[in-house]
Order: sequence, then C-alpha cells, then structure tokens
Amino acid sequence: MGLNTAELDELVAEATAILDDAAKPFIEGHRAQSAVQKKGNDFATEVDLAIERQVVDALKANTGIDVHGEEFGGADLDSPLVWVLDPIDGTFNYAAGLPLAAILLGLLQDGEPVAGLTWLPFTGERFTGVAGGPLRYNGVEQEPLRPVELEESIVGVGTFNVDSRGRVPGRYRLAIIEHLSRRCSRLRMHGATGVDLAYTAAGILGGAVSFSGHVWDHAAGVALVRAAGGAATDLAGNDWSTASPSVLVGLPGIHEQLLELIASVGEPEDYR
Repeated sequence: MGLNTAELDELVAEATAILDDAAKPFIEGHRAQSAVQKKGNDFATEVDLAIERQVVDALKANTGIDVHGEEFGGADLDSPLVWVLDPIDGTFNYAAGLPLAAILLGLLQDGEPVAGLTWLPFTGERFTGVAGGPLRYNGVEQEPLRPVELEESIVGVGTFNVDSRGRVPGRYRLAIIEHLSRRCSRLRMHGATGVDLAYTAAGILGGAVSFSGHVWDHAAGVALVRAAGGAATDLAGNDWSTASPSVLVGLPGIHEQLLELIASVGEPEDYR
C-alpha cells in the first residue's frame, strides 16, 4: 500500500527543512574548486560531497528512509521507499559562478517518483510536489499546467559534444536541436537538467530534453512535472522509470509535439 498525500506532504515538510539547512553551505561554497575527478571531464567539488553527507544523515535520522546519492551511491533504487539526491545539479555552473545550479531530491516508491524537491539557492526558488499535485513554488500552490503550442514556448536542451559517438551520438542530438529550431526559436541550454525539469513544471519552459540516464538528475523533476499536470517520458515516449536512458518533459500539448519531432529525426544509431 502506497503513502497517501498527507504522509507524502509530511515527508516533504521534513525534507524542506533539511534542504533549507543544506542551502547554507551551498551558497557559501560558490565557485568551489574541483576536488574529485569523475568520469570524462566531470568533477565533484568538496561542497558536493559535504552536502550529500549532511543531507543523507539528516534524511535517515528524520524520515527513516535510506538515500541513493550521486556521489556515494547508497540504497537500492528498487527499494520500497528511497530518496534520490543530487547535491549540486549544474556543477560546472556552480564552480564557474553561474546561479543556475540546484539541489535535487526525489522520493521513489517501488521505483516510481512520488515526491520531488528542487532548490535553487542563488535565485531563492524552491519547488515541491507530490503525486497527485499540486506543484508548490516557494510554498505557494500553483495552478495546473495548461496546454500551449510549441511555437510559443521556450524549450531547454542538454549540453553535448557534437563529435561524441557515445550511447546518444552528438550528431543525433544536433539533429534534434536543428529540427527544434525550425519550430521553436527559443531554445535554451542551461547546463542543469534538474533546473530545466523544475522550470517546465512551473510553466516557465514549455518542455525540456535530457539525453542522459542519470536517475539523480531526473527523479525530483519528473515528480514535479507530473504533480503540475505535465508529462514525463523517455525520448521514445515510454513512461519514465529509474532505468530510462533519457527524459522528455513537457506541458500538455507540447510533450506530444516534441515526441513527434524527435521521432521524425530517426534513431540514434542512424547518426553513428
């Protein structure tokens, strides 16, 4: 039997206080230098590691639910209940001094995102939502998302190297952006997936495309988008899950248009 809305709201209230506490070292550590080299040219700062330790310890103590974090791993994602944490989404932005960086926290129940929290400490924005809605922005309940047209919207896209031949080739990503540019003249590359998802939930963006499969980048934002009345799938249109290789979120109407546009580009294998 799943958690009811009141129980989810109680857990979000506990997590809200914990993320508010974590926002303090987040702000104090702005422009922190790289501390731990990660795969490729990614890195973690000392602040990443310290925030993850702080939030994990507090969540376990105050909610009794284990955590799976980006930096240290942790509980199995298929656990009956598990928090999923990204201590700093948009690490390069954070280290460079750009304000578009966030703390992402999602709650999974049997692999399904049932609550999401996204904190942007530098802009003072806090997004929360639980299954069934509503989305709350800085604690204020928001109206459900309404259908809009792609041509009228801003769409966020993930960063990439056009010459990459990885799982999702750079040329395939470029083809999607090329097709998008013909339908939507307002593309944005923020460099922080969780921010794109939260801004879609709030209706600031009409949609967002993420080519990665990192669950810590997506769990919180998928919960927020769904709470707000939007749609969240992978690029093929399958419902998002912890095993999804990508994420596509959008407002009602826009999500369907984005799916059609992406399908018209072909398959990633066509661009190797």
